[in-house]
Amino acid sequence: MSVMADDLRSRWLRTLRRARAGGPGPDPAPYAENLLARWAEPQRVYHSTDHLVAVLDHVDTLAEHAEDADAVRLAAWFHDAVYRPDRSENEERSAALAERALTEAGVPAPRTAEVARLVRLTVTHDPAEGDTDGEVLCDADLAVLAGAPDAYAAYASAVRAEYAFVPDEAFREGRASVLRQLLALPRLFRTPYGTREWEARARQNLATELELLRA
Repeated sequence: MSVMADDLRSRWLRTLRRARAGGPGPDPAPYAENLLARWAEPQRVYHSTDHLVAVLDHVDTLAEHAEDADAVRLAAWFHDAVYRPDRSENEERSAALAERALTEAGVPAPRTAEVARLVRLTVTHDPAEGDTDGEVLCDADLAVLAGAPDAYAAYASAVRAEYAFVPDEAFREGRASVLRQLLALPRLFRTPYGTREWEARARQNLATELELLRA
């Protein structure tokens, strides 16, 4: 974890300094420590530091599609910064945290507002046509759906572990409903890269999981 954490600290510092657009601000390091502590909370199995790294890596892959790639990177840091699997307001609380922290950290108000908007967009993962920042964040967050079969199985298992408090039958019904909603979308991914590289494999993974839930 220490090597990963050191790399994440460096990525945070670079991103926040760029996001300030040359303006003043306090030491970025305490903000990194607060966020890393949040992402390492014990209730997280899937929504963990590994997920944060994966989303940041996917944002880097898709960055050329974004209008403000650093706003998307900051949104990735905050999008699950508040996470309790038994609560439904995680995204709103995460967005509010971003608004408070980034304002204090010296990020200009328009970019802070964009980060908060992007975090709230992860409730639906349904960016408007032409919302390239939203398309990048949502595709990066959903890229896990397009993993190799063993990686997707590990993801599905981790999701189940986070909801261990939910009885099996209720979980199967709820999870199946989520999978059907995803499969009913005309497109899971909005960026050209996501459409080309992830769409077909993600749909196959979702369909396979749905069949297993029915078995």
